[in-house]
Amino acid sequence: MKAVILGGTSGMGRAIAQRLAERGDHVFLLGIGDDDLAKSASDLVARSPKTQPVGYALCDLEKPETFAPALDAADALLGGFDTVIVTAALFATQEALEADLELTRRLVTVNYAHTVVFCEHARKRLLTRGGGSLTVFSSVAGDRGRKPVGLYGSGKAGLSHYLESLDHKFHDQGLHVLTVKPGFVKTGMTAGLKPPPFAGEPDGVAKDVVRAIDARKPVLYTPGIWALVMLVIRWLPRFVMRKIGF
Repeated sequence: MKAVILGGTSGMGRAIAQRLAERGDHVFLLGIGDDDLAKSASDLVARSPKTQPVGYALCDLEKPETFAPALDAADALLGGFDTVIVTAALFATQEALEADLELTRRLVTVNYAHTVVFCEHARKRLLTRGGGSLTVFSSVAGDRGRKPVGLYGSGKAGLSHYLESLDHKFHDQGLHVLTVKPGFVKTGMTAGLKPPPFAGEPDGVAKDVVRAIDARKPVLYTPGIWALVMLVIRWLPRFVMRKIGF
């Protein structure tokens, strides 16, 4: 596997990068901050003798002009990548977003519009070489309108819709699309928030994601209990959803 990971310097992206590197896959990191990228690349190489040289390039989801140059750099070092994994995103609580409309604009733009544009860049490159794998982190927050994650979840709902459409349209052309829907995961993004039941850890999520990529699954809920939780939530009547705080 020759994998490009956007968001591979922290949280779940970092854990996925470590798992892939440790088993001998080629990894190329995309993210913000030269120092973080360089340290993360060095750490991956130091962790395992199997690790191939790890490259990196700046890629900021708030700056679409960085997308093509970053993927060009990955192509040049890897000799053509076959896997793209997107874990990067913005997060804020519903209360913070309702209080700051500029923050809301930034979050919805990054998590939906700019992520879609990045995926389109990746999709076109993968299809020109006969296909490949595109794995993108959405969220259980996008499965249904809910009080605590209305604004954050709206962007993830749109992203999930887009990814499912990609799977329908390009599957027969060799593009494998995996939509990852994590529940609450204990990362820097969720630091300071009280973990709910079934909260996951980055390494456990990474293990699930790598297995799902290898098995060519189209959708992954992780931790797995969230598939059942969201099945119930999707079928609750609207009058019940108005009463509960979930």
